[in-house]
Amino acid sequence: MTDRETGMHPTPPPGKTDDELATLDVTALLRYGIGFGGTHRTALFGDGAVGAAVVLDRQGVLPRAVAFLAGVVRSGGTGYAAALPEPVSGDAAAQLVRGWLQSAASVVHAVEGDQDVARWLESVAALMALRLTYRNRTAGPGTG
Repeated sequence: MTDRETGMHPTPPPGKTDDELATLDVTALLRYGIGFGGTHRTALFGDGAVGAAVVLDRQGVLPRAVAFLAGVVRSGGTGYAAALPEPVSGDAAAQLVRGWLQSAASVVHAVEGDQDVARWLESVAALMALRLTYRNRTAGPGTG
């Protein structure tokens, strides 16, 4: 019998916590997701984007900074963005993001690859913005 026939809703798979997502190897996810595509790309744009959003949020990076970086990648390329001295604010965050970009740049060989990296950064920025909006709504007025 299917879930439709029984009227029961399927049980969703267990989710990952922020702490678990924050430990993902985003550098490897970028290298394989951009370089090979397929299920690697799915993992990059799924858990990889959420994990990156968690890590950058914890480092105090603003979503607009990541969205701006996506525009830099789109216009100048992944290699150009990877060579920036400060791709995002904060020494630790800049070093982390530079490593991510260097990993992606190692497998990007055409404009399409740069576009994929830019889309991924836009996804990360959107997730960061959603998390920030939710956090602000649940904190309520006068609590933060």
